[in-house]
Amino acid sequence: MNNAVPYLHRSDERQPMAQRVEIQLTDDIDGRDLPAGRGETIVFALDGSSYEIDLGTKNAAALRKVLAVYIQVARPIRNRRGVKVTRSKVGADARTVKEWARANGYDVSDRGRVPTEIREAFDAAN
Repeated sequence: MNNAVPYLHRSDERQPMAQRVEIQLTDDIDGRDLPAGRGETIVFALDGSSYEIDLGTKNAAALRKVLAVYIQVARPIRNRRGVKVTRSKVGADARTVKEWARANGYDVSDRGRVPTEIREAFDAAN
């Protein structure tokens, strides 16, 4: 008589999974899908309402050019402590920067933060 118990794999057992969420920007003016690191979300306000728009490099430059004459004569807004209000820029994700760095001869590890000099080189090139 064999007392061995066969190993049964239960199909309802949950296996650990990784999840990665990617945000795909689409230029709100011309409808083009923007490659990672090639677009930006611009936040602006007018008449008490705030807006944001996703634009590629060309359309973002065109918007800034049109607004430049107004910005030159406008007063910057400061918060209650007297500090100038600024917005942080959202850059390309680390994976995109690391792929670019490797393709351009930089030595970069698979894990960890992107070194500042590589991030700056990426930003300057894009």
